[in-house]
Amino acid sequence: MRSLLVTRLQSLRCFTTSGRQMENKVPEYQKLFQADNDLPVHLKGGMSDMVMYRVTMIIGTVGISYALYGIYELGKIKKH
Repeated sequence: MRSLLVTRLQSLRCFTTSGRQMENKVPEYQKLFQADNDLPVHLKGGMSDMVMYRVTMIIGTVGISYALYGIYELGKIKKH
């Protein structure tokens, strides 16, 4: 009977919060993002933010260009 109770408690443990304490990193991030260093907020995270921003801009530009090309191709008069 005790083994069933222990098994039940272990299965419930999986869905609860972690038993170990994690360090609160919010104050560090607040200092980082509130610093007055003339950087836009989307670039204050460092190199990874810069790479993600540039990749997103490239993908967006390529997507818009492809959409405009598609509209142009649909608008051309077909010659038989």
